[in-house]
Amino acid sequence: MEFVLIALLFLLVVFLIMAVRVVKQGYVYTIERLGKFTIAAQPGLHLIIPFIDRVGQKVNMMEQVLDIPGQEIITADNAMVGVDAVVFFQVLDAGKAAYEVSSLYQAIMALTTTNLRTVMGSMDLDETLSKRDEINARLLAVVDHATSPWGVKITRVEIKDIRPPHDISEAMARQMKAERLKRAEILEAEGDKTSSILRAEGRKQSAILEAEGKREAQFRDAEARERAAEAEARATQMVSDAIAASGNQAINYFIAQEYTKAVGKFAESPNAKTILFPVEATQLIGSLGGIGELVRDAVGGKEGDVTTSVGGRSGQQLPQGRARTSVPRSGDS
Repeated sequence: MEFVLIALLFLLVVFLIMAVRVVKQGYVYTIERLGKFTIAAQPGLHLIIPFIDRVGQKVNMMEQVLDIPGQEIITADNAMVGVDAVVFFQVLDAGKAAYEVSSLYQAIMALTTTNLRTVMGSMDLDETLSKRDEINARLLAVVDHATSPWGVKITRVEIKDIRPPHDISEAMARQMKAERLKRAEILEAEGDKTSSILRAEGRKQSAILEAEGKREAQFRDAEARERAAEAEARATQMVSDAIAASGNQAINYFIAQEYTKAVGKFAESPNAKTILFPVEATQLIGSLGGIGELVRDAVGGKEGDVTTSVGGRSGQQLPQGRARTSVPRSGDS
């Protein structure tokens, strides 16, 4: 009897162990009753009927990454390129993912590979290299639409690498080098153009400033000449007034002053110590007489004549006509 109780107790423990199922976080278990899908068990503790219910598949509900192996694709311009891609997807319906497709991973890989060939095969090589975003968007739309009946959401499709043939890579490298040289020459030419324009602008500004300076100098020179002319006019007016006031005495004074200055310049010649020149004696005496009259009037109107001296002799009357006069210079013996 005790043996039967122990056996029943053991069977009860085994039954409880088989009835209790714990679903981990991030997974959903499909529960099959007598081979038919009945419920999707969410994370947590669940009780099932042993020998009647069983766990069908354990579906990963987290976002997953599927690496697409390298593919050789012929583009629209008959260029062979190697392409690697990666797909990000997430299961939204565990029942559909478990029973709508036989092998979910293989199905997504095959679907992505065929659409990758279709999309890139309709484009030229240059487009495949420069329009990766467009390729990714087209693949995402096509693959997501195709996998929606499986309860799967394609979140992203990315092209990892595009490998053109070796000869095309060399041609592209030469093209890129030529393009960079072209841009460098264009930039250098633009720099020379800019520097030439700046130098021309500088010369223009310099010429403008120089012309303005010359104009200002000519204006100031003209103004100075105008002021000198005004001063000369005032001096002439003063002399005219003096002549009008004093008569011949002022004229004789000015003539004698200029005549004396002219005679003094002859004596300053550096080439000779003795200078001979003709003199009109009567004109010199008349001039000196005019000077004497002016002096006499200036000192208070003294009476008498002014005695002139020429060459150290006073009161001597010089003969009429030309005379040869010797003007000794300092230093003569």
